[in-house]
Amino acid sequence: MGFWSVLLIAKLKAREFQFVNRLTCAHIEQLWHMYQGEWWSRDRNLNDVRRAVEHSDLICAYCDPATGRLAAFARVLTDFVYKAVIFDVIVDRPVRRLGLGRMLLEAVTSQPALLFVEHIELYCRPELVPFYKRWGFTADLDELCFMRRKHEPLGRFAKQERRLAS
Repeated sequence: MGFWSVLLIAKLKAREFQFVNRLTCAHIEQLWHMYQGEWWSRDRNLNDVRRAVEHSDLICAYCDPATGRLAAFARVLTDFVYKAVIFDVIVDRPVRRLGLGRMLLEAVTSQPALLFVEHIELYCRPELVPFYKRWGFTADLDELCFMRRKHEPLGRFAKQERRLAS
């Protein structure tokens, strides 16, 4: 079987995955395990992942219909008018290259709740820019600069204090 035949079969299999917009407790644990394999999320703890999912405005995910296992995930924070920011786009390693990333971005960008939002944004590594350009994302932000303020969240500081005191 040739490369293109294998690719076509993989894409057809990706279409079999089930879209969900809510995660179960088991899905959140599976998401946490997926995060542990990535440089950008391996330090996240399960309770923080649970809180982040609970406080996200939109969830887009795909699950394996045979096992119910989480296969792909993204979340959105938005005011539903001016801005929506896509976070944590991730596809589980064993099912990468099946087209789930494309399906996930299609699902996120076509959410009815986002149809009237002026700017849908995300940030990514430079090597992923060509992937996101397919949906109209651009690195050209005119005069804008991406900025970040980093600090230790209060909850983590309190946990460290308790450990030091005991």
